[in-house]
Amino acid sequence: MGLLSIIRKQKLKDHEIRVLILGLDNAGKSTIVSSLMGLDPRDVAPTTGFLIHTFPWKGYNINAWDIGGQLLLRGFWSNYFDRSDVIIWVIDGSNVDQLEESYRELREKVIQQDQLSGVYFVVLINKVDLMGDEEKMEVKRLVEESLQLSSEVPSDKYTIRTVSGMTREGLPEAVDWIIEKDVW
Repeated sequence: MGLLSIIRKQKLKDHEIRVLILGLDNAGKSTIVSSLMGLDPRDVAPTTGFLIHTFPWKGYNINAWDIGGQLLLRGFWSNYFDRSDVIIWVIDGSNVDQLEESYRELREKVIQQDQLSGVYFVVLINKVDLMGDEEKMEVKRLVEESLQLSSEVPSDKYTIRTVSGMTREGLPEAVDWIIEKDVW
């Protein structure tokens, strides 16, 4: 029995899901993790490297790797890909000017990487607490058109959600989508 199969069996036993949280800087990655952990999201400082958090969710242990999104750190993202089950890509929904850069980074540094074959993707459009319902729908439409995930990832392997790290809006449903994949 190889080391990889031992690790997978242990993960199954522990009901652990390893989630890598990526996105451009100031998208709200750490705020989202804090909210999911039940902490005050206003006490979050920008991540300058990486932080690892583990929290329970409906009988599973979510092992969340929150990786900084500064330009200098993006080249190191691939160092964290091994053993990841899910990639959460966070987009600042209040800054649509960054959509092209976000698309490019997601595609080139994440989706096209062989080590991530078979991984699930959750795209979170964050900061929707700062917009009305029509603006939320418009931003989601823009993100879906810009990212064009359907041409790169099978439809059952990704979802795009609108969320707020500050108010938790949409976050439980996004994590539930991961749990419902029932492959863990």
